[in-house]
Amino acid sequence: MGQPTIRDVAERAGVSKSLVSLVLRGSGQVRSEKREAVLRAVRELGYRPNAAARSLSEQRTRTVGVLLNDLRNPWFVDLLDGLNPLLHDHGLHMLLGDARLNRRTGQDLARPFLDLQVDGLVVVGTLPDPAALETVAARIPVVVAGAREPVPAGVDVVAGDDEQGARLVTEHLIGLGHRHIAHLAGYGAVGELRRRSVEAVMRAHGLADRAPVELSDMTEEGGFRTAVRLLSRPERPTAVVAVNDIAAVGALSAAEELGLRVPEDLSVTGYDNTSISRLRHLWLTTVDNAGHEVGRRAARCLLDRFEGAGGPGRIHLAAPTLETRGTTAPPGRTD
Repeated sequence: MGQPTIRDVAERAGVSKSLVSLVLRGSGQVRSEKREAVLRAVRELGYRPNAAARSLSEQRTRTVGVLLNDLRNPWFVDLLDGLNPLLHDHGLHMLLGDARLNRRTGQDLARPFLDLQVDGLVVVGTLPDPAALETVAARIPVVVAGAREPVPAGVDVVAGDDEQGARLVTEHLIGLGHRHIAHLAGYGAVGELRRRSVEAVMRAHGLADRAPVELSDMTEEGGFRTAVRLLSRPERPTAVVAVNDIAAVGALSAAEELGLRVPEDLSVTGYDNTSISRLRHLWLTTVDNAGHEVGRRAARCLLDRFEGAGGPGRIHLAAPTLETRGTTAPPGRTD
């Protein structure tokens, strides 16, 4: 038996060949039940469209570039888990690129994707020079996910609500009775939003003079070094709000090295609810930054642009939630 054809898919789904083509092109003009019938037939038959022929006929490559600021950040995995399924359901494939490597080698951040003629680009995380996107945004749809820097006109931004998330975790610590709360801050617009929110909550509770802030590079080693400085002060904080889960792991290591018990002597919180935070020996209180939802919305924005949605870029914020685990407790708790 030969390879299944588009006619076989149409017969199995009980629709026309033209409707199958619309579904495979990711058209939004197909009713959901028809789309599902076609996609089910595609899966059951193992149909694989001739990508080269289709690209020539449509003048599209059916690929989406995904430029990651840092491949080592585990939060990006959650985001990709939300991004990829929706793209895949519309016949699109991801091509990943490492912005950090491109910067080290002096390459234009987006040029490789333009050379590959991708149909669109999703930029994940903070880039040092958002202006570098102007050239590519003038040629193909671009969506920025998980960052809040200014972007060129027509570029959509999808991110978690960083101010709300930082507010949730700081209020949590104050509610436990903490009054001396330090912040391991981060860089970029996201780090700035989280820092300002932590400071605003502390100020609202009359605790502005008990809220030391130290800038970290958002890595484990950076979190460790910054936490050692904070925890070595004569008046030691009773809680640390880290800008992300990775920096929080560094703070936990610093506490251990200084002989402090978590959470009895020190409460520590992270941000992003990555897989790291859910490791049983860490069990980190953190903010779920809705990574999966951010990825799903980013895919939806890109698909809308493919369908001809014009206009200025929009900002979409996903609501964060607090995940309370084992690294926070009232100050001075004894078992």
